[in-house]
Amino acid sequence: MKYEGFTTFRVKIDGGICTVTFDYPPVNVQGLPMLADLSMLAQKLEADNSVKVVVFDSANPDIWVCHADTEFLKDMSGKAVSREEAQLLDLQAVLGRISRLPQATIAKIEGFARGGGHEFALACDMRFAARGKAKFMQMEVGMGILPCGGGASRMARQVGLGRALEIVLGARDFDADEAERVGTINRALDPDEIGPYVDALAKRIALWPSESINATKQCVIESIDVPIAQALKGEAYWLYQATSQTPALRRFKKADEDRAQFDMGNQRTWPDMLVKIQGIN
Repeated sequence: MKYEGFTTFRVKIDGGICTVTFDYPPVNVQGLPMLADLSMLAQKLEADNSVKVVVFDSANPDIWVCHADTEFLKDMSGKAVSREEAQLLDLQAVLGRISRLPQATIAKIEGFARGGGHEFALACDMRFAARGKAKFMQMEVGMGILPCGGGASRMARQVGLGRALEIVLGARDFDADEAERVGTINRALDPDEIGPYVDALAKRIALWPSESINATKQCVIESIDVPIAQALKGEAYWLYQATSQTPALRRFKKADEDRAQFDMGNQRTWPDMLVKIQGIN
């Protein structure tokens, strides 16, 4: 699979990890060119099970992804429409596609991520931000609109209603530590820590079967919006999708033959043992 021809970012594939580095001067604005690139990227990733993790970072030391280009909204109608007439926006559709990728997606944020940039981060599976560098904001309400790339919907699911409304209606900057505290990111890390931490996490996830990564991700996403009984049924469904495509059953058989699960030494070294068992295919 060739990952070429993009104008707003460059792509590097190494060891099952796809690193997408935004590089669209002067400010990595989230316009139609970026959405077109992201849609093309998603199309390739959806068909590439050799890639297990996607890390999004930036070549700009001050900006991760800027807010959405105002060109998106200039041609919108000034008249209200009914719910039936409302159509999904391009930004919503593309970020929705990113959120459903079969790979684990990580936003490595070392600069500003406001508006659509913040919404892009929320569409990723995990978010890590550098202290003293990352800044987040949803400014849309002050412009007379609302976050329309998932910033209202995903925010509420991420942090709860009250905090989501504080962030969206407050329309102010908040830093990495506050983002970690309210739950919009996984962790705030010092600038010299974020690179090694994300690299180590991506490399560890990339050890696992791609089908297991996808099944786990889709199961977790589905569970958010359904009652627990339906979520548990979803777990069972995705379990069989994984076992039908991965060496899980062979690994279980080997562990049973070796009585590995009853070994106290193994109980103490599960993280390392999990890596070693990847050799059973």
